[in-house]
Amino acid sequence: MANKNLNQAKDAKKDEFYTQLADIEKELRHYTEHFRDKTVFCNCDDPYESNFFKYFALNFNRLGLKRLIATCYDGSPVLGNELLLDFGETTDLPKKIAYKVDITEVTDVNGDGAINLADIQYLMQNDKNVISILKGNGDFRSDECVELLKQADIVVTNPPFSLFREYIAQLIKYEKLFLIIGPYNALTYKEIFPLIRDNKMWLGYGFQAGNAYFRIPNNSTKEYVEGVFDESTGLVKFRNCTWYTNIDHVKRHEELILYKNYTLEEYPHYDNYYAIEVKKVSDIPYDYEGVMGVPITFIDKFNPDQFQILGITENNINLQQYWIPNCKKYDRPYLNGERKYSRILIRKKQK
Repeated sequence: MANKNLNQAKDAKKDEFYTQLADIEKELRHYTEHFRDKTVFCNCDDPYESNFFKYFALNFNRLGLKRLIATCYDGSPVLGNELLLDFGETTDLPKKIAYKVDITEVTDVNGDGAINLADIQYLMQNDKNVISILKGNGDFRSDECVELLKQADIVVTNPPFSLFREYIAQLIKYEKLFLIIGPYNALTYKEIFPLIRDNKMWLGYGFQAGNAYFRIPNNSTKEYVEGVFDESTGLVKFRNCTWYTNIDHVKRHEELILYKNYTLEEYPHYDNYYAIEVKKVSDIPYDYEGVMGVPITFIDKFNPDQFQILGITENNINLQQYWIPNCKKYDRPYLNGERKYSRILIRKKQK
């Protein structure tokens, strides 16, 4: 049991990445019309730490929210230690407990003509119906958090990357709209890719230039190599993160401009798949109607009106019908006997 608890603590520490408010604002501005009269649930967010909670609390009226719920996990190594919401240095809440904040109205209680952090602070400190201690540990899989999930319309948060498969599975099970941050390589997970393929989940707008900067617990800084952790800002840089959602947006329907024509020399056929090799997404030929193998970065440009995703060679998901018979390996595409990177197999849709 001691080893189990220790491992859980290590996993929790590794999952403690706090999203910058500016990054949340940049992504969520593309979805504002979807939040009116909706209940938003941030189920991995200590309100005293989370910029997701801060964003929705401050924009509660502008977005026209019906309700905002936030819950936190009591295993967080920084729970209640750093008050990003500027609520002051003291609070009546004991530290390292699981609790929820439930807001249904945000008013200008201090009469300054604007909704700000002071108003949110007043609500949390003076209305006992707004904040309450959870019976369990606040894990998103706990019974009481699942009950709150059932009451929500949209889930928005940065969930634990180590539990990303379980987290997505829960959202799909309860048919919730979501806008969350996750590891980019989750695209290749056998539990995740079918959702991408079947248009049940897709990428959001993403981070600027593909770079995500997160705040981490102070005692975690030594775990990162030089150039990843910036001491001047206290932020850690990640390139393997993106936004996942099942809420429609404009970027998803932007047509990819194709300008190259197909030639056998430039687009050779694989040894083991009935498909041609396309080295770069920008090189997809405009005049080829067959199956093409493209880099995983294609997902960033995927327009379901323009292309059909057939599968991914990673784990051979749903691709047996495209196998060339009597080849020994289908784990990756091969060209002239050389094993290539994993590819997504696609086909253009007929207009």
